[in-house]
Amino acid sequence: MSISDIFQKFSYYLTFPFVRYAIIVGILIAFCSALLGVTLVLKRYSFIGDGLSHVAFGSMAIATVIKLTNIYYLVMPITIVAAVLMLCASNNAKVKGDAVIAILSSGALAFGYLVMNVFGASANVSGDVCTTLFGSISILTLSSGKVWFCLVVCLLVSVIYFLMYNRIFAVTFDENFMAAMGVNVKLYNLVYAIITAVIIVLAMDLVGSLLITALLVIPSLTAMRVMKSFKAVVFYSALISVVGAFVGMFIAIVSPTFPVGSTIVMVDLIIFIIHCIIKRFIKK
Repeated sequence: MSISDIFQKFSYYLTFPFVRYAIIVGILIAFCSALLGVTLVLKRYSFIGDGLSHVAFGSMAIATVIKLTNIYYLVMPITIVAAVLMLCASNNAKVKGDAVIAILSSGALAFGYLVMNVFGASANVSGDVCTTLFGSISILTLSSGKVWFCLVVCLLVSVIYFLMYNRIFAVTFDENFMAAMGVNVKLYNLVYAIITAVIIVLAMDLVGSLLITALLVIPSLTAMRVMKSFKAVVFYSALISVVGAFVGMFIAIVSPTFPVGSTIVMVDLIIFIIHCIIKRFIKK
């Protein structure tokens, strides 16, 4: 198949609304994930994203078993509560935060799989679990209502992030100084944890619960290889994430044998490797 045939095939698929919906939602989620990921990486909070994705899997299993029409009604609040608990654990000197997060994430993952096996009505439990963990074609079957929900939430998260940008920058590098200046650091960390939880829940349709951390971490690490300032890293990370999401979805749409989530992550990983090579040559 020639390049012109590939683009012609992609143009044909774009005539279908559900394909356009998927691309819009995928790009928005990738954009927001990259914005949040920079601070998570710099503050060494990447493990929180991993833990929250496992909690989201467990709550999604419950929502599936009780056959909720909109799983967000259950998954979103549970994941937000877990984000607050993980943040409190990481700030508690008496309790090792990473240990608490490990217990919550592994426990939620085990509980979700147990619930789907014991109470699930579907005969294809392995397929359902694999779909939830690694993403599925559900991103290509989004209803217009779900698209609007994702659109509003992603825009709200972006607005909150840019309104809080200066404080986020300061808190990221020196919490103690900002606290001494009278800034409510705990409140900013709480808001950040909540919007991270929201984006993680939305991203489950795109890449699955096990691959969400890649959306948060890889674009940020890639941008840090070549950019020097915080602002440049944030914007370049968002650009890389959007490009990776679009290219990954493009490949998955024109060649259905490629799963959406895994393809996006692999594209991000290839971009990261290319930047590592470029960085090595620049040093020389």
